[in-house]
Amino acid sequence: MPGQSGEELAEIIYIRHPKVKILALTNEDSIYYVRNMLRKGVRGYILKTASESNLLSAIHKVHKGEQYIENTLMERVQKKKQQAKKETPATPIISDREIEVLRHISHGMTSREIAETIGVSKRTIDYYRLSMLTKLGVKNVSALIKKGIQLGLIE
Repeated sequence: MPGQSGEELAEIIYIRHPKVKILALTNEDSIYYVRNMLRKGVRGYILKTASESNLLSAIHKVHKGEQYIENTLMERVQKKKQQAKKETPATPIISDREIEVLRHISHGMTSREIAETIGVSKRTIDYYRLSMLTKLGVKNVSALIKKGIQLGLIE
């Protein structure tokens, strides 16, 4: 989408119109992206390569208030969840770059602004953001900042 990512748009729609049921139709098959979209209020997630019957099923389920994630993606999300439970250390390991990004986030910078400041792509910043949300077990930016302060990562 020109000008805004699906993530940004989903979050805006969810905040402004929380009763709207969002179904993401995308080419993005990254489980990190799926999980992030679900955190931003998306109720359904389906790939553009899905069959017509799967698309119709997704539309009907989301319309009824149910969650829909394409089977292949759901299996990968579940597998990653189980793997993460086994691998999660007692203290999350946050990289120096992630801490740098977290500091910028805590100063109110957008992903695009952070990307320009440190010389990487916006998508890389979004990855760092999602990685920290996952590692620290939080669901939004304010909780991420709070957890960062509690752990002494930022002031």
